[in-house]
Amino acid sequence: MNRIALAVFALLAATLANAEIYQWKDANGKTIYSDQPPVGVVRQPKKIETPPPAESKSTPQTLADRDLDFRKRQKEAEESAEKAKKEQSTAADKKQFCENTRRRLQALESGERIALLDDKGERYYMDDAQREQEIAKLRQNIGSNCK
Repeated sequence: MNRIALAVFALLAATLANAEIYQWKDANGKTIYSDQPPVGVVRQPKKIETPPPAESKSTPQTLADRDLDFRKRQKEAEESAEKAKKEQSTAADKKQFCENTRRRLQALESGERIALLDDKGERYYMDDAQREQEIAKLRQNIGSNCK
């Protein structure tokens, strides 16, 4: 029973594969597609050709080649993820540096007394000349590194 059904199906598929498609415009200007030619009009059928299948590599890849390609793509993905992580870390460090520099500049410009430690570990206060030098240095750092 299965062989008969398979044979009938194969016969129907073969006849459908050879079917021709006709295209014409009716009196209203509507485009019609059909497998039957229009009544009363004799024209040559228009053949619609399918494009050839895309050509693949001339030789099929072996399992070893596919495995090598997979490992290469996997390594590239890991490297790109590591690079993105490093760039993200660098951007976060730069942002933190800029925030700290701006806070320090704000403290210097506020006029409050700034205490520093000398080589002996004793506390001394920054004078106006040192303050102006430090402000100029911080502004230069902000201008060149923080945009």
